[in-house]
Amino acid sequence: MTTEQAARAGTGQPAEQDAKEVRTAQEARDAKEARDARGEPDESDEPEYDVFAQLCPSRAVFAELADKWSMLILMSLLGCGPQRFSELQRGVGGVSRKMLTQSLRNLERSGLVLRTVFPETPPRVVYDLLPLGRELAELLAPVGRWTEHRARRMVAAREEFDAVHGED
Repeated sequence: MTTEQAARAGTGQPAEQDAKEVRTAQEARDAKEARDARGEPDESDEPEYDVFAQLCPSRAVFAELADKWSMLILMSLLGCGPQRFSELQRGVGGVSRKMLTQSLRNLERSGLVLRTVFPETPPRVVYDLLPLGRELAELLAPVGRWTEHRARRMVAAREEFDAVHGED
């Protein structure tokens, strides 16, 4: 019996209240376990890192993710599923072999992408999202859609700005 339950026992509160509180506590534990299993942060957790702090390790991770190609690669893997190198290169138009290799290596190193080599002749290599990468890609997908829907307005604003400020 908890201290609170003992205090209530003397007040004559019904046992139904105790059972309800036990169910509520169990539901909270179950919800926390589900969040942990999905890799979601606990709302009560204090952040360990601060991307705004100059020397914080999260700053370097953030910078790698915000590079020119990483987000596009993650969104391509989310939208098209596991892909070979050449499929990814076609899907992410304009990326060079060198940059695609470098970006995939960084994403793999960060635990976001899985590189699987199949023992065939010639070897077949497939890239896929790991759970952490899927979580991030699912967050990025709406940003990509927003950008596609708002690009026309942003391009027009840039042209207007450039006309006023005399830039080409």
